[in-house]
Amino acid sequence: MSTDYKVIICAAIQNSQGQILLTRRKPELKLGGMWEFPGGKLEHGEELEEALHREIREELSIEIEEIELLHVKPHVYTHGAVLILFYLAKAKSEDIQLIDHDRMEWVSVQNLDQFELLPANQKVIEILKNRF
Repeated sequence: MSTDYKVIICAAIQNSQGQILLTRRKPELKLGGMWEFPGGKLEHGEELEEALHREIREELSIEIEEIELLHVKPHVYTHGAVLILFYLAKAKSEDIQLIDHDRMEWVSVQNLDQFELLPANQKVIEILKNRF
């Protein structure tokens, strides 16, 4: 049996103080109330970084720069399988407007594990802690 994976692109976005942006899913969404790195689904025919820019604009109304691939993680949730590409990026602006989330926090790398993040995000926390 084969599993169809949806490709998800997301980013650990840093501000000028080196903190990472976490966003919380609205309660009515799948996995509502959990924290995540912002991003979303790759659309058919779209380039990865192009999709990341689009998703961040759509979800947060900001632009990002200095994009670097950090980690690739396949993960199977009860509602489906995903292949997640985690990037590191810098925010060009911190004037964020939440569209798909109900909360956001700028968090020091050392404190990321104090938030209830999506299960697939755990390895990225380790990578960020080892890097910074």
